[in-house]
Amino acid sequence: MKVTNDIKYVGVNDHEIDLFEGQYVVPNGMAYNSYVVMDEKIAVMDTVDARFGEEWLANLAAVLDGRKPDYLIVQHMEPDHSANITNFLKVYPDAVVVGNVKTFTFMEQFYGKDPSMKKLVVKNGDKIELGSHVLNIVFAPMVHWPEVMMTYDSTDKVMFTADGFGKFGANDVEDPEGWACEARRYYFGIVGKYGLQTQKVLKAAKTLDIQVICPLHGPVLSENLGYYIDLYDKWSSYTPEEPGVCIAYTSVYGHTKAAVLKLADMLKAKGIKVAVSDLARDDMPEAIEDAFRYDRLVLATTTYNNGIFPYMHTFIEHLVERDYQNRTIAIIENGTWAPAAAKYMKAMFEKSKKITFTETTVTIKSALNEASEAALAQLAEELA
Repeated sequence: MKVTNDIKYVGVNDHEIDLFEGQYVVPNGMAYNSYVVMDEKIAVMDTVDARFGEEWLANLAAVLDGRKPDYLIVQHMEPDHSANITNFLKVYPDAVVVGNVKTFTFMEQFYGKDPSMKKLVVKNGDKIELGSHVLNIVFAPMVHWPEVMMTYDSTDKVMFTADGFGKFGANDVEDPEGWACEARRYYFGIVGKYGLQTQKVLKAAKTLDIQVICPLHGPVLSENLGYYIDLYDKWSSYTPEEPGVCIAYTSVYGHTKAAVLKLADMLKAKGIKVAVSDLARDDMPEAIEDAFRYDRLVLATTTYNNGIFPYMHTFIEHLVERDYQNRTIAIIENGTWAPAAAKYMKAMFEKSKKITFTETTVTIKSALNEASEAALAQLAEELA
């Protein structure tokens, strides 16, 4: 695939994978992207997952058409991008491997020491001249590993963004929900903790004339870039993307679920967008995605072993470790003899920033009754 006249796509699509990084369900597969900048000198941008080395090298050879690459630029050392460095060097032993100090530290940890490897250790702001193309190195530490760097081709105005602007899904599968849904789930699942670092990179990117974004996962972005950048700015600044209520719940015998569905109907009747997730049955990364997407969150669960139900505990841990903030949270607790879930859930957010709890907390003792239904209606009014 042609990105520009001189930049070619040589990545691969993975339809065999079931869980990305061992935890994220990817029904539409994954893409491992790699690019080639063709000039007087040739630069290859990253390799691909270990299982696709042969296919990737064939793609690369077809684009090179008998020429040999001068550089292999390693922007990110996660094995889904770096696993074929050794195989690449077996075919192109004269190529110079480009990375920073941490890149080569991790490379040795993963693949052992290669005394024959030709290395170019770069610093932030360094340039690599290929001829008419000049590649500018932009460090992006902790987006989302410490060695990550991005590369800006100032000639074609292309930004190679490593895992930034990536999404779940193979590139040969049309996503009916569009780019944002799986990109959002990817961002908050994988990069979400590092909003401050992502903001720094976005500020640096604003000084560049970027017309094409080439991530290591997902499609090349070349139209309406302001849309994608605006979303990344919101996500990484923990700004709600749109008004709405995410309701995440667990329910043992269905009584907490009944309260959640009643509240959802009340909110919808007021014209409020609502997303409901059963944390024990639905995909938790999607629930995390919705929690960050909307400006209000309702947590509903049962008291369990003097704490809260395990799936809810895990869900809140995911939110807190990703610096969940700038949101309003409401709580529905259920308990037959000693309801304690509300107190426990609030305590889990005690170190979180810019969290506002609603004045109304709904307490259900076993099942909804007249009093708890009235409290639900009051909560709906407050959330609205």
